[in-house]
Amino acid sequence: MAKLAFLGMGVMGAPMAGHLVSAGHEVCVYNRTAAKAEAWADTHGGRHAATPREAAEGAEMVMACVGNDDDLRGVCLGEDGAFAGMAQGTLFVDHTTVSAEVTRELSAAAAEQGIAYVDAPVSGGQAGAENGQLVIMCGGSAENYEQAEGVMAAYAKLAKRMGDVGAGQLTKMVNQICIAGLLQGLSEGMAFAQKAGLDGEAVVDVIQGGAAGSWQMVNRHKTMLAGEYDHGFAVDWMRKDLGICLAEAETIGAPLPGTALVDQFYKDVQAMGGGRWDTSSLMARLLKLGG
Repeated sequence: MAKLAFLGMGVMGAPMAGHLVSAGHEVCVYNRTAAKAEAWADTHGGRHAATPREAAEGAEMVMACVGNDDDLRGVCLGEDGAFAGMAQGTLFVDHTTVSAEVTRELSAAAAEQGIAYVDAPVSGGQAGAENGQLVIMCGGSAENYEQAEGVMAAYAKLAKRMGDVGAGQLTKMVNQICIAGLLQGLSEGMAFAQKAGLDGEAVVDVIQGGAAGSWQMVNRHKTMLAGEYDHGFAVDWMRKDLGICLAEAETIGAPLPGTALVDQFYKDVQAMGGGRWDTSSLMARLLKLGG
């Protein structure tokens, strides 16, 4: 049993923190909108704090799952930030998908105060968080990763150390690059099947067991064929992630022509009013183009 703090009570953070309580840990949470932290504490029996610093005080490990680079800086730095409340020798674990730049910046700031840092972005979406079945890609020292791994087991089906600090975020970028291209291909295939007069369900029944099969095909084809996108990982968040990927690619000299193209397709979906639609809504764009 560990004394923990969790910062960010969104659709990912709230269930993740709940799993920590279920695993027997003592958890104090913080959220920018205090009502969400209060509701979580009422449901799970943990505590909530008014500031990240207050939540972090006395904690052996502090986790964060917030929105973006600036959100992460906001909960870490300053007089009311988590780092101000953390003691030397404690560990900060970041589950947010952020840039390699902010990861390097905050890990250095943590190190100056004797705080260890592990970047640990997740994959699996809201369902993975709720079911405790997330895949976690980690960067940090072997010792710090081992400490974090034992606690993260409460909501992970797989966690792996990918290298030193920053390697987790870089691996998550690979994940998002692959998903973007895969979803565009899946959307084109499903839209083609409809235009060709095929039974989309029957098509998937045949091809999902072969080389074309994927998690996205198995879990998203029904809603794609039905034109239902009010669920899952939002297009707005995917564009945020792809922006991180494209910026890092420019820095390291890695060409991402397909990713850049799909990012623009998602921009089209946003213009259609689909910013909060699931990422599989690329199919809606194709059907609109096809008339």
